Amino acid sequence: MENNIKDRGHDLLVERRNRLKVRIILTVSLVVLAVFLMFVSILAGGSSTLTFSDKFMGLFGQGSNSANIIIGNIRLRRAAAAIIVGFGLAISGASMQSSLKNPMASPSTLGVSEAATFGATLAILFLNGGIFNQGGSLSISNPYAVTIMAFLSALLAIFLVLALSKIRQFSPVVVALSGVAMGMFFQACTTLLQYFVNDVTLTSAVYWTFGDLTRATFSEIWIMLGVVGFSFVVLFFLSPRLNAIEEGDESARALGVNVPLVRLIALMLASLITAVCISFVGIIGFLGLVIPQVFRRFVGVDNRWLFPISGLGGTSVLLLCDFLSRTIMEGTNLPVGALTSIIGAPVFIYILLTSERRGHVS
Repeated sequence: MENNIKDRGHDLLVERRNRLKVRIILTVSLVVLAVFLMFVSILAGGSSTLTFSDKFMGLFGQGSNSANIIIGNIRLRRAAAAIIVGFGLAISGASMQSSLKNPMASPSTLGVSEAATFGATLAILFLNGGIFNQGGSLSISNPYAVTIMAFLSALLAIFLVLALSKIRQFSPVVVALSGVAMGMFFQACTTLLQYFVNDVTLTSAVYWTFGDLTRATFSEIWIMLGVVGFSFVVLFFLSPRLNAIEEGDESARALGVNVPLVRLIALMLASLITAVCISFVGIIGFLGLVIPQVFRRFVGVDNRWLFPISGLGGTSVLLLCDFLSRTIMEGTNLPVGALTSIIGAPVFIYILLTSERRGHVS
């Protein structure tokens, strides 16, 4: 009997060490991949008149005038926005899935993205938040109004979903269906707003919905970095409590976790990240839903590892999509949000099919 207990303890220790090794290797690999894709996104492709050395020096403002503008300004901004937005949307989805104990939860499935879009559209159309230039680009003349309205609308969606779900004790099915209903409602409200404006204003609103990493200025990138960085730190320190909540509300309460407060903080931070990112770069779909699902299979439910690994995964995917958006069709910048959805949709379907065989969504 004593030998069996020792053997079982030894097996658990070996399993724990192997799991830790996998998590460390995965984290390091994703960091290397993200750095590699960052340089690829900045330096690869584009004008053939620029040499590699000129492009590299353009990163530091020491290249030719064209290199300084294309590399040191435009592409560097795109890469920085991709790193921050990809990281932020991925941890936003992971925190929603964990706090609601629902693998289907994400900014898009809970109606948060649609609500943030409604708030941002409202600011663009009626608060002079956006101006469509003759050159074919959209300038956000009042980004703070757009962000605030997007955040307030996202919070409203979260509170409505929580209120509806409270009736059924946060049943995953009820949460998902409530989110779908909220998304349809805010999407309809956005359509009504767009119907009653003139053509120029409508063009501004529609163009804004296209995910465009170039749109964010360096000052806005710093704002996104501050919001995503602060939210990540708070969520990371909440990870043990969120881990307890995933085991069940009653188990978490027995461990001294204030479940409603932790859930509210996690959802508010997820909504804030989504609102800020959407207001500055437009709609980027599927990252918050698919990325945490993929890495949960390798990392497990421990959010101390899932949050940073999901964030690094989101960063890598968005950097790759940004590069593809510039190179798939020469001379054309495709909406990066469309590419994330095109890639994310079949991946999510695969997750659903393989999870069905296992009897659950992991």
